Amino acid sequence: MAAHERYDVLFTGGTVIDGTGAPRVRADVAVAGDRIAAVGELAGAQAARVIDARGRIVAPGFIDAHTHDDNLLLVDPAMTPKTSQGVTTVIAGNCGVSLAPLRPGRPVPPPLDLLGVPEDFRYPRFADYVARLDETPPAANAGLLVGHSALRLDTMDDVDRPATAPEIDAMRERLAEGMEAGAIGFSTGLIYGPNKAATTDEVAAVAEVAGAAGGLYVTHMRNEHDGVEEAMEEAFEIGRRAGAGVVISHHKCAGRQNFGRSRDTLARIEKAREGQSVGLDVYPYTAGSTVLLAEMVEKAERVIVTWSEPHPEHAGRDLAEVAAELGVDALAAVERLNPAGGIYFMMDEADVQRIIAYEHSMIGSDGLPHDRHPHPRLWGTFPRVLGHYARDLGLLTLEDAVRRMTGLTAAQFGLTDRGEVRAGACADLVVFDAETIAARATFETPMQPAAGIDVVMVNGQVIREGGRATAARPGRALRR
Repeated sequence: MAAHERYDVLFTGGTVIDGTGAPRVRADVAVAGDRIAAVGELAGAQAARVIDARGRIVAPGFIDAHTHDDNLLLVDPAMTPKTSQGVTTVIAGNCGVSLAPLRPGRPVPPPLDLLGVPEDFRYPRFADYVARLDETPPAANAGLLVGHSALRLDTMDDVDRPATAPEIDAMRERLAEGMEAGAIGFSTGLIYGPNKAATTDEVAAVAEVAGAAGGLYVTHMRNEHDGVEEAMEEAFEIGRRAGAGVVISHHKCAGRQNFGRSRDTLARIEKAREGQSVGLDVYPYTAGSTVLLAEMVEKAERVIVTWSEPHPEHAGRDLAEVAAELGVDALAAVERLNPAGGIYFMMDEADVQRIIAYEHSMIGSDGLPHDRHPHPRLWGTFPRVLGHYARDLGLLTLEDAVRRMTGLTAAQFGLTDRGEVRAGACADLVVFDAETIAARATFETPMQPAAGIDVVMVNGQVIREGGRATAARPGRALRR
């Protein structure tokens, strides 16, 4: 399409950071339908709508490499926590936790309850869940993983043991159905109860199905504390045996005794990459969050309660304060609060920065959208990287920061024509102010939209503008 032709939307006068890591350039961006039609000097071009991007960055929409948004896509189709920070695509089904395939009436133990209540798990086939997304599209796109916990709970009468050969075969069949329905890979959460008893052989045998279909093996590893390096080697082995690319989820070295070990873990990743595909994601905080687990509480320096089913009034409070008020120790308080969730302060800032600075690290929020008092990463991950780590600390250039949340992620997950500003690519775009972009979400007030995000577009339609959502719901389930 030539510059003199009429486009649907024309962004004029902006500075383009294209998602590849290339230096920024002053350019106009034209959109026709759901695609970027032209990038460059487009003086004289006509469009149904012109958006003035002077003084702003025009970048690919951000891709959240690690989410638990499976149910949020359905219950909050505006995807407010993500789209408000410029995210246009989420990767869901991480940590072995996916909304499907799980037949109604099957158990929904932690951490599956992070996705919603038992009634939300009503998709016996993965294709049923994908079809629901097609029927009621959200504002953002979604790449989907099949979770090991869902597979085990759907095929086993007791997940506190290794699977038998027939049970492994049943899991393989269900994963094959998910891959046929368009899943981009298979995820595990080997630290969690439903996955913990699985052997390396079991995981590799199931993961083979994903590898054969060209999918990924994405893992919350068996250990992120003292045994982190051994857990990494298990992940690499599973990837090799399955013939699947590996993604290490929310890479960290947790526990004070492990501070500084990211030098060694990143060296292991670099070495593994010589012989296989290995990626990783990271969130820009020294605290993690999941269900409230006694073993995690014992290792953390501070714990904030994010939700509690029997005691919702304690959400947002320090566990130590709650325990003191109850007149019990922290572990006894955990028993009283569960089912519940927590934020765990257990990482070193130097390690977080080292992992963010590693050239192959993608950015993922790992946010938990159904928590009553969520970790601020749910609302603040992407502006925190761009504002705090890139602009304020100079840990990486803005171009490289954008690459970690766009082009790199699209390539790792096989999202064709996403993650770049170029003619022919899908028109997922974000316009932001590089001088003011910042996370406003904090541990005290976590549900705050980012500053500095002007316009968010998904598949050629504006879904947010001027701090408000539009009625557009152009998101898609992105098939492998």
